[in-house]
Amino acid sequence: MPRDRSAAVIGTDGLDALIRVLAAGGRTVIGPTVRDGAIVLAEIAGGDELPYGWGVELEAGHYRLRPRDDGAAFAHSAGPQSWKTYLHPQRERQWTADRGADGAMTVTEDDTPPSSYAFLGVRPCDLRAIAVQDRVLSGGPHTDSRYRARRERAFLVAVECTEPGATCFCTSMGAGPAAEPGYDLALTEVVDAGGHRFWARAGSEEGAAVLAELPRRPTDGATETTARERVAEAADRMGRTMPEVDLRLLMRDTLQAERWHDVASRCLTCGNCTMACPTCFCTTAEDVTDLTGDHAERWRRWESCFDLEFSHLPGGPVRASGHSRYRQWATHKLGTWYDQFGSSGCVGCGRCIVWCPVGIDITEEAHALNEERAAGTAQGEAPS
Repeated sequence: MPRDRSAAVIGTDGLDALIRVLAAGGRTVIGPTVRDGAIVLAEIAGGDELPYGWGVELEAGHYRLRPRDDGAAFAHSAGPQSWKTYLHPQRERQWTADRGADGAMTVTEDDTPPSSYAFLGVRPCDLRAIAVQDRVLSGGPHTDSRYRARRERAFLVAVECTEPGATCFCTSMGAGPAAEPGYDLALTEVVDAGGHRFWARAGSEEGAAVLAELPRRPTDGATETTARERVAEAADRMGRTMPEVDLRLLMRDTLQAERWHDVASRCLTCGNCTMACPTCFCTTAEDVTDLTGDHAERWRRWESCFDLEFSHLPGGPVRASGHSRYRQWATHKLGTWYDQFGSSGCVGCGRCIVWCPVGIDITEEAHALNEERAAGTAQGEAPS
């Protein structure tokens, strides 16, 4: 029988070769690395920059690095950034305007060529988040051409989860630690008596071509079986859960619940949850000028529904209270996102829990709302 070119086993040398092959193909390789007391995403040039031997300790409002004895490279959960940072940048110039000697203004659209990225270490939750942003930013009638250009040029190397964090709940959101379609290459890390290796599978023709350039050996039953078992075990060890109910109906039925007042008393409306979220996409426009007034620029930057100015109209902000802003964020993420885009806006990565400075936990809030509804004290709100 012909050898299956879509799957193989690679070692740590193969992982290093993968980075170098992608870079040699003109791509900017972005992957996890240890910096400033966290595992962050940054440009990497070789496998020695990966976080071998580092894991993370997570809880609500808590993040710490911890050393590992097994030397694993990807046995850590989502860090403070997501791939949104590169596909949908936090700040991006849209155009410049210059006044000439004759007083006429010339407006020039910023046409900086998009980067060609290779993302190494895309978790299944983040793979789903990229798919969600694809629907939002390039799947409708109002396509973000810059996002689409970056996305079409991106090469995705997914890494399946074998050790979920204490704040992970992807299985509750219909996903899981196993990678769904959408990747170019998928890796599952195995460290045992048989050595340190990765079960690699191609998900695209380009992925198969890259895999063929790496030092590799055919897939063996022991590695594949162990890889599958580790991922299946991870699905049963999620640190958090959502209530097993229709979250759209839960959000609709509890719009007047007392629990919103409780969470509002704790929420700082800082917007950290929206900045860390891999699917939040809202932006605003910012115009800047030099002191002469002869040069101006328009920049697009991330915006948050927790910002008081986010819903400002001539009569004032529509959502003036922290109560209304938190409720808007949660009900949109878990409920009305379906109405707009056909899926949930939450992928269960847990970043909003970890990076909330006061430790607000969206899963805890959902369970509390469900309990209040079950007790018959929560009330919905008739649509206007």
